[in-house]
Amino acid sequence: MKTTLLKLSALGLATTALAPLPLLAKHHEAAETETMGTIDVAATQAALTAAQGRSDEDKTRDASRKPAEVLAFLGLKKGDVVLDLIASGGWYSVAAAIATGPEGKVYAQNPAEALKIRDGAYETEIAARLAANGLPQIERLNREITDLGVANDSIDVAITALNFHDVYNSYGAVAATGMLLAVKAKLKPGGSFGLIDHVGDPDGDNKAHHRIDPALAVAVAEAAGFIVERDENLLAGDGDDHGKNVFDPAVRGKTDRFILKLTKPE
Repeated sequence: MKTTLLKLSALGLATTALAPLPLLAKHHEAAETETMGTIDVAATQAALTAAQGRSDEDKTRDASRKPAEVLAFLGLKKGDVVLDLIASGGWYSVAAAIATGPEGKVYAQNPAEALKIRDGAYETEIAARLAANGLPQIERLNREITDLGVANDSIDVAITALNFHDVYNSYGAVAATGMLLAVKAKLKPGGSFGLIDHVGDPDGDNKAHHRIDPALAVAVAEAAGFIVERDENLLAGDGDDHGKNVFDPAVRGKTDRFILKLTKPE
C-alpha cells in the first residue's frame, strides 16, 4: 500500500484553607485523578463531530475507524504528546490533536517518499487538512523514522495506521523490529504505541493483499521488548474473509483490522 514511501526508512531500520486537611487532600487527589485520566470516549467523539474544520468525509470515517475509542484504548490523556507515525494525509493527526486538546502536542510524521507519492497527493492532502482545522498543537515532522528529531522518552502515545504490513512484508522481521525499536526509544516509560493493520490469515498471500497475520506483529513487538495487548474486535469489519486485496471494492474501507497496544515497560 505504501511500500515506496517506506523504502528509505525501512532500509535504515534494518541496520480551601478552612477545610480539614484530610478532606482537602482527598479533594485534590480526586481532582488530579480526573485531570490525569484517560480521555472520555463520548466527550471526545462529540468534539470530533463538532469540529468545524473537519470535512463531512473525515467525520464519516469515524464510524469505522472509531478514533475516540482507539485513542482511549491506547490510554491517551488530555495534554499528552502524540506521534502519528507515517501520518500520510493527517486524518489521525487531526483526530489526536482534538482528543489531546490545546495543551497537548501532535507530531505528524512523514518520510520524504510519502510526500512524493502520486505526484505529491499526501503532501496536498495533509497541507489542506491541517490548514482547514487550524490546530496549533500539530507540528509536521517530515523526517525519516530512523531520525525523528524528537527527544527520547518524550512521547506519551504513538500510533501508526495501516503501515506496518508494508515494512514487514517488504523488508522482513529485522526491519519491522527496527521500526518498533525506533519508536520505543521516543516513548516515555509506560507510554504506548498503537499499531493498526489489516488482518491477514497465517497462510494467506498477505504481501499481495496488503495484510499481515496479527501473530507476526505480536512476535515482532515482543522481540522489541514491548508489553503487548491485542484487540481484534474494536475495528472488526463485516464480510471480510481476509482473502481479498484491501483495495478490492468489496472490502475497501471495511476490512477486519486489529490493533495492538504496545507499552514500553516502566
